[in-house]
Amino acid sequence: MKSMILAAFAVFSLATSAVAGDVRSHGLTVSNAWSRPTPPGAPTAAGYLTITNQSSAPDRLLRAETQAAASLTLHSMSNAGGVMRMRALPDGLTIPPHGSVRLDPQGDHLMFEGLTAPLKAGDRVPAVLHFEHAGAVKIRFEVGDAPKADPMAGMAMHRRPPPHGQ
Repeated sequence: MKSMILAAFAVFSLATSAVAGDVRSHGLTVSNAWSRPTPPGAPTAAGYLTITNQSSAPDRLLRAETQAAASLTLHSMSNAGGVMRMRALPDGLTIPPHGSVRLDPQGDHLMFEGLTAPLKAGDRVPAVLHFEHAGAVKIRFEVGDAPKADPMAGMAMHRRPPPHGQ
């Protein structure tokens, strides 16, 4: 019986290690944090991730920081009439209660500005996200291709509506 329990625990440990990159803090889960490799001398890169709020109250991503760049700022990207526009989101980004927000290449994202070194495939870039209620949450961006299996795929993602007039 004891060996069956140990075997079950080992299987559970292996299954959960596949999502070891997920960070849970104060009702929030940050998952699939990634960035693409950059060429030498590139001053910027973009970071993507998914934030899920399991609590019954909204939270807000206020700002982010990393030692890999002079700044790590939240941006929105939109396409209006075939023209791509990128704008900083100085007021942050709301994560609705019992909802998720995905930062991705087609929309909201984090900008690494003033990179201190190129991002290379296989790097794990530490950063800190600062939330209104959850406080500081330490994460790591995996540098490489987009995650193959996004557990949030198929779930309804909440996106911030575009600013009026766009």
